[in-house]
Amino acid sequence: MDKELVTMRNQMMLLVLFLLMTSKVNTADFATTSTTDGPSTTPGPLYPFGAGDTVSSRSDDGSSPPITLEQPFVFFGKPYQQIYVNHNGHLTFNEAFATFIPHQFPAFSTRDLIAPFWTDLDNRRNGTISYRQYTSGSVLQQATQDINQYFPNLGFSVNWVFIATWDKVAYYNNLGTEITFQVVLIAGGQSSFILMNYGEIAPTTQNIQAGYDTVNSIHYFSIPGSFQSNDTTFSYTSNVNVTGRWAFQTNATTSTTDGPSTTPAPTSDDPFAVDDSCIDSIFCKGQGLTGSVYMLSTLLILVFLTILNN
Repeated sequence: MDKELVTMRNQMMLLVLFLLMTSKVNTADFATTSTTDGPSTTPGPLYPFGAGDTVSSRSDDGSSPPITLEQPFVFFGKPYQQIYVNHNGHLTFNEAFATFIPHQFPAFSTRDLIAPFWTDLDNRRNGTISYRQYTSGSVLQQATQDINQYFPNLGFSVNWVFIATWDKVAYYNNLGTEITFQVVLIAGGQSSFILMNYGEIAPTTQNIQAGYDTVNSIHYFSIPGSFQSNDTTFSYTSNVNVTGRWAFQTNATTSTTDGPSTTPAPTSDDPFAVDDSCIDSIFCKGQGLTGSVYMLSTLLILVFLTILNN
């Protein structure tokens, strides 16, 4: 085929790819958010962070000191009153956890763990790891609005929020790479929720595990993309139709396994088990396409382009 025609064809395909990726993103997802409790703006789905946060030390495989929670956070029937922010992308409750090699969920371990982005990270040269608790103000209003949108049958009112943010942190031995993500713990009454928010994620060959896991993996959830080569897709997928955000209710005390059992068998949780407005067990039914749907379309076009080039 004539080289000029090949070039023109490839340019057209790339244009279609670009239009597909941009047309499915809700522009509101990338709007700035004002707050009186923190910095003036936050990018994408991230909650406010920065001003007023406690900054964790610059240390490879480090952790925060034990953080006393201003309100207990119920994690699948267990009320916890302290938490650790571990630098390698996860939270633990009973002790700090330095392990940098992620365990694939279900891990059948002896600890409860919340992992927005578990991999080998290093904040010694670039990036900041910080955290903060809220018991009043606009952050609680934002969380109340978000949870009632994602779980509309609950009539939920937030009275406590904990935010941990990894801002532009590098992968280990890869200085200059930047990864931004966040985990938000939300509590009110007897209900508790987790939001996992993703900003820009640099590509890597490292394994990544995102989701949560409980003792003996009675409850666990692994976000699609974990332990796969498409790690950057966390910024574009969602189960609540908000690009780069995953939401889970975590106050349940029973397993969703079928049949009676004295020790329930591990099962991957349905984050919307209590919300009958979400038909699919992974993606919440909403307006437009979820991030994963248009990412699948994008991958199909990339495959098509590869075939044409061969």
